[in-house]
Amino acid sequence: MKLLKFEGVRVAGISVCVPDQVVENSQFGAAVFDGEELKKTIDSIGVFKRHIAPSNVCTSDLCFEAASTLLDCLAVNRDEIGAVIFVTQTPDYHLPATACVLQDKLGLPKQTIAFDINLGCSGFVYGLSVVFNLLNQRTITKALLLVGDTASKCVSPLDRSSNLLFGDAGTATLVEADSDTSQVYCTLSSDGSGYKSLIIEGGAYRLQSSSSTLEVREFDSKNKRSLENLYMDGPDIFNFTIREIPKDILGLLNATNTDFKEIDLFFFHQANKFMIDFLARKLKIPVEKYPLSLKDYGNTSSASIPLTIASARDSFMNGKVKAVLCGFGVGFSWGTMLMDFDGCQILPIKTY
Repeated sequence: MKLLKFEGVRVAGISVCVPDQVVENSQFGAAVFDGEELKKTIDSIGVFKRHIAPSNVCTSDLCFEAASTLLDCLAVNRDEIGAVIFVTQTPDYHLPATACVLQDKLGLPKQTIAFDINLGCSGFVYGLSVVFNLLNQRTITKALLLVGDTASKCVSPLDRSSNLLFGDAGTATLVEADSDTSQVYCTLSSDGSGYKSLIIEGGAYRLQSSSSTLEVREFDSKNKRSLENLYMDGPDIFNFTIREIPKDILGLLNATNTDFKEIDLFFFHQANKFMIDFLARKLKIPVEKYPLSLKDYGNTSSASIPLTIASARDSFMNGKVKAVLCGFGVGFSWGTMLMDFDGCQILPIKTY
């Protein structure tokens, strides 16, 4: 385990935007599940409804709304933003980088560093580590981390393994230099041998888009999808998570001499309720210490940690909160961060 340490940086604000279109899983899933099976599936994954972006709304639109709201509410001078990092696996284009489009759309200065990071479930933790590193250079005092996905666009409605799980969201996090803040610790890891367990095989350059990759076929367990739809091997992802995540969290706490009792809240990537509950039981985390946003939003991929933080904003009203953030999944890629939220302004979740 490689321990990263950041000093003099803090998260100053978080804003989240979701589409206003809501899909109820009890109705959506009726096309491919019978009544009892549908109920058991919804109860297991813990997703009762999801916010779904229409075809003309992209991840960048949601992140733009979140960022504009955050900058306005915190009265931030846009000329002070030195970097904008966009983390997503559903960009506007193959090229250019969507961060460049957002730099212009947000009215940020031309001297702004702008680039994309192609990561999903671990993306918020990875993105924070990149932004913290940039701010540690001391030539940048404020930066925007924009993280989100519209994963529903990638999922076949006829794929029983994933069609009830994914929702859409865009988030904006303002990070700033602050010499009075406590240290932040982070671990980042990957195991590319599991890359096929969560994959969209067709449509890029290894297997370019064609009539063959767009053809909807029936796979195992009556799942119907094309090669340009997301494929998910649930059992393999579960086994990876249970194998790696508990020891990563324990390793980070041990390396920083942090007692479990010191942690106020644990923010997990919202993979599904069964998996998160299993992790919490394995780590003996009481239910009141790991908020869930799955019920109303589903698995929002890279956006799930900041969205869950925003959904639990009342927990931050009384001052400093010591939290563990843990993202894990596609790649396989995972990251765990230990940090204090002190004076962070978390805005109510807005719709677009």
